[in-house]
Amino acid sequence: MIIIVCPGQGSQTPGFLAPWLELPGAREHLTALSDAAGVDLVAHGTTSDEDTIKDTAVAQPLLVGAGLLAVRALGGTSGVGALAGHSVGEITAAAAAGVLAEDDAMRLVALRGREMAKASAATPTGMSAVVGGDPTEVLAAIESHGLTPANVNAAGQVVAAGELDALAALAAEPPTRARVIPLKVAGAFHTSFMQPAVDALAAAAGELSPADATVPLVSNRDGEVVTDGREVLDRIVAQVSNPVRWDLCSDRFAALGVTAIIELPPAGTLVGLAKRALKGVELLAVKGPEDLDAARTLIEEHSA
Repeated sequence: MIIIVCPGQGSQTPGFLAPWLELPGAREHLTALSDAAGVDLVAHGTTSDEDTIKDTAVAQPLLVGAGLLAVRALGGTSGVGALAGHSVGEITAAAAAGVLAEDDAMRLVALRGREMAKASAATPTGMSAVVGGDPTEVLAAIESHGLTPANVNAAGQVVAAGELDALAALAAEPPTRARVIPLKVAGAFHTSFMQPAVDALAAAAGELSPADATVPLVSNRDGEVVTDGREVLDRIVAQVSNPVRWDLCSDRFAALGVTAIIELPPAGTLVGLAKRALKGVELLAVKGPEDLDAARTLIEEHSA
């Protein structure tokens, strides 16, 4: 049983797409995705600096475009048992599963990025990783400061989100044996502060005609397996203002009997979490085209 996972915002690095554009047809594919999103993914994936690609309105289309580029280079998702995405990676997973056409996925993620950036600018908010400590104590400390556990990633990592003064207070009084590390993000993603973005996305999603998934999707809202296209899209919209429960996704992967996981580019974060949470599972981070042959072999060896 092999699962493909799609990373979220923050995993991108300057120039990470440059090697991919050497593949036949890749530049043309990325250009078409750029046209749909209204964002120059070729430039942002090759020459833009760290500050530029950190911008929410740039980062989100860039991540989805990178994932779709890799899926096509991989030859599709035949033989894959399930797909899942962390935060914006869920749009990548939905498109890879055939729920959304690529153009629709790129237009949706471009809107998501713009609207989340706009919502972030309305109120000074942020996010901090809380690493280590007792999980129950960590969650209690986050909530006692009026913050939201926006990402519950398992393996001893929770991301707190909310107003900056509350995050500073949490850092000043961290839970026992835990570290609080501020993250370089524009605002409190996956909290109620993002409700304006949800409203805009819901209106756009209502005009789309999603198909049912050809590969089951593990929802990062609650780890449930979803195949109904409209439900997948509804969950993608609602997820913007609700926590990402990657811990529940990991639990679902185990329940499904996962034996191998491939992470699409820009890869590394999710296989790192899986290494700690899913012992004995074969892992592959597809960082460049040189990893494609190994990925194809892994799919062949672990397909149901």
